[in-house]
Amino acid sequence: MGYPDYFRVELANAKFPGAILLLVPFNFWLKEWAYGGFFITFVSAFIAHFSRHDPISVVIMPVVALTLLLLSHFYYKKLQNEKFRIKRFV
Repeated sequence: MGYPDYFRVELANAKFPGAILLLVPFNFWLKEWAYGGFFITFVSAFIAHFSRHDPISVVIMPVVALTLLLLSHFYYKKLQNEKFRIKRFV
């Protein structure tokens, strides 16, 4: 796509700790930053592939990943709200 090589390495190095943050129970604000970083990455990937007129199979993959990320975030927030409600009433 014409991006510099260091950008590819930077994204790869940022995705690994981001995935760990999403999978392991960490602080709330760290998870929110990881979700935000992945959101920006997937939206940027969609825009880059769409603007290059790549095949639809390539363009749709960031959208699928973004959909899964948003579902994950929705259920994470729902779980956090239930935990808060349980702690508050117990």
